[in-house]
Amino acid sequence: MYAIIDIETTGLSPAGEKITEIAIILHDGKKVVGEFESLVNPEKKIPYRITQMTGITNQMVVDAPKFYEIAKQIVELTEDKVIVGHNVNFDYGFLRHEFKSLGYDFKSKTMDTVRLSRKLIPGRKSYSLGKLCNDIGIENHARHRASGDALATTRLFEMLLEIDDHPENIKTNGVQSPRSKSLVEHLPKKPGVYYFYNNDGELIYVGKSINVHDRVLSHLNNNLHKRALEMKDAIAAVDFKLTGNELVALLLESAEIKKYQPFYNHQQRRTFFNYGLYSFTDDDGYINLKITRIVDQLTPLYTYSSMQEGRNHLFNLVENFQLCQKLCGLHETTGACFHYQIHQCNGACLKEESSSDYNLRVNESLENYHFDQQNLFIVGQGGEEGEKSVVKIEHGKYIGFGFVDEQLFNGNLHWLHKCIQHQPDNREVRQIINSHLKRKTVESIITF
Repeated sequence: MYAIIDIETTGLSPAGEKITEIAIILHDGKKVVGEFESLVNPEKKIPYRITQMTGITNQMVVDAPKFYEIAKQIVELTEDKVIVGHNVNFDYGFLRHEFKSLGYDFKSKTMDTVRLSRKLIPGRKSYSLGKLCNDIGIENHARHRASGDALATTRLFEMLLEIDDHPENIKTNGVQSPRSKSLVEHLPKKPGVYYFYNNDGELIYVGKSINVHDRVLSHLNNNLHKRALEMKDAIAAVDFKLTGNELVALLLESAEIKKYQPFYNHQQRRTFFNYGLYSFTDDDGYINLKITRIVDQLTPLYTYSSMQEGRNHLFNLVENFQLCQKLCGLHETTGACFHYQIHQCNGACLKEESSSDYNLRVNESLENYHFDQQNLFIVGQGGEEGEKSVVKIEHGKYIGFGFVDEQLFNGNLHWLHKCIQHQPDNREVRQIINSHLKRKTVESIITF
């Protein structure tokens, strides 16, 4: 007999969060023989982000039974049964913690439909409940509600039983519990980027290391901080990409964090650059500079985390290179800029200085954003044997990186250009690349 369970909670960690809803579907291996569902008063406020995801509000649970009021019923329903769940360690962990707070040691055999699915229906793009069910045609009209997810898990379990009616005999070597050694068994001790996913298949953290295996293991053994414990409890699966060296790992990590904005990459997410420095030439031939919000279709000369940061930097350029405040968007006027009046502008705002002379200084100021060499490839060890990594700088801007077979490369620049996957150019990646160039930690540099 099986007890297929799904719960909703106020958060990810059993240590500090509580159950808000539970559903249990009893199954004899052939059909459903019983059901139970209930909202649960967690005796604490439900965070807004959780309400957004589940739809469960504080008002909905205020008159619901507290966990201790339904605990006896849960024990009776699950007694002598195998608890089944999609990422069952999450649900089982919360149940054990709730019972522990009541002085009861709740124990049961468990079975994970994530692991079973990986074994019996391999090759799927995702094994999160929502995406897997969509992939195999199981409807769930109540996603992120205990009854809806429990029913979807039941339908999935029945499909798995049709493939193998003795799932308890299947050896499921997978990456599920953050306390399980199997979570890191498949990880290499090589440079790369690693990805943490929660039980819904959502990407929650991206990191990099010169030793992926050991770095992930350090996450799983980190019990020092509440945030680390919370993330550890949320990890349901780990993936990785080999980069071959630290430079490409840093560049890939930066790009992935900005692209996916994982929940636990808070510090990196705060470094997003939302403003850019753009240039254009006006009708009189003068190069104008302007700070504005990033425009997707245009590549900024430089990026900033705030408008004020950009303006401060532009003011420094104006001071150091005697640029015109008006042409840099720092002084709105139809006449001369303020600096002209105090003899710190040569009169470009009044066309007293030629556009060619003025533009020379603008371009000189912008050289601060360029690399020492304007067109180069940085070549390093690749992620796989017989492979090289390639980072491309062109016209002083970061273009992206890629990987090329050593035999194809063999000094042929055509393959270096061809292998590059384009990536956004910003201050962070330029700092990363310049740091490695200055420390001379790169394998080789090829100019073109």
